[in-house]
Amino acid sequence: MTVPPRPDSSDKSDSSDTSGSSRPPHLDPGDGLTEEIVTLADGRRIRTVTAGEAPGPCIVFEAGMGASAAAWTHIQREVATRTRTVSYDRANIGGSADDRSPRSLERIVDDLAEVVDQVAGNTPVVLVGHSWGGPIVRLFAHLNPERVAGMVLVDATASAILSPAVAALNAGSMRLGSLLIRAGQGDRFTRTLLPDGASPLITEADLALFWRDSLTQRAMRMALREERHVTSSIALMRMLERDGGPDVPGVVLQGGRQRGLLERRMRSRQNAAAATIVDAMPQGRLVVLEDAGHLVTHERPDAVIDAVDDVLSR
Repeated sequence: MTVPPRPDSSDKSDSSDTSGSSRPPHLDPGDGLTEEIVTLADGRRIRTVTAGEAPGPCIVFEAGMGASAAAWTHIQREVATRTRTVSYDRANIGGSADDRSPRSLERIVDDLAEVVDQVAGNTPVVLVGHSWGGPIVRLFAHLNPERVAGMVLVDATASAILSPAVAALNAGSMRLGSLLIRAGQGDRFTRTLLPDGASPLITEADLALFWRDSLTQRAMRMALREERHVTSSIALMRMLERDGGPDVPGVVLQGGRQRGLLERRMRSRQNAAAATIVDAMPQGRLVVLEDAGHLVTHERPDAVIDAVDDVLSR
């Protein structure tokens, strides 16, 4: 597993600029992918990564907390051989400008809508969301059902597993990650995320791009700012889950690994919640991957690609 060196105070990817209008740094998007900067209505600049030119829906990738577009590099490159794709860095991470406003679920979705408008135009979109990216794409779909051609939820955050105690546990994990990164021990943090390592389908170069953006103080701050709004979003998430979303093909991918007491307890609750979510989806399908944990994107990228193909084929 490739781990980048500890970022120092001059690391541009961990800039403390909060003007929202300064030019984000150029970041390598990965082989075959293109970096594009879009400007939102309020002047903030958001870094997007695009690939693919084939006709059909545009695949929109939404990462989890503390992750950038680079969370999807290896998956996006493959999917782009089939159709248009876009991933992006949310505000406060990677090459996107900071946002001074509270990073509520609604605020994040407002940003996503502007990105989709500018990059995808009137093209229908297939939404792919991992972890906290799941509620983000579900709210987008609820507000813009006519734009959505399909949805893939990858170990997405569910309301049934959330509580103030769980939010505090997650925040504590992020603070620990921040301390380890500050101490130059980011490799210890990566082992908690990928205890069995990454899939051999992911190149060392692509994995390095993921850690480049995730193993920074800025990424941890971004995650903590978003985490503050999780508990207050539970009612909204419950509504989205009951609603089921637009009548389009959908796949819910869940990790199934249950190692240790805490993981066994949480995993059973997570997957029970996922089954309930799928039942409410008009065309939902549940897939549980027994050999993957939460970071399905990096343990079973092949399954994510298969899920996108499934949605595109229906």
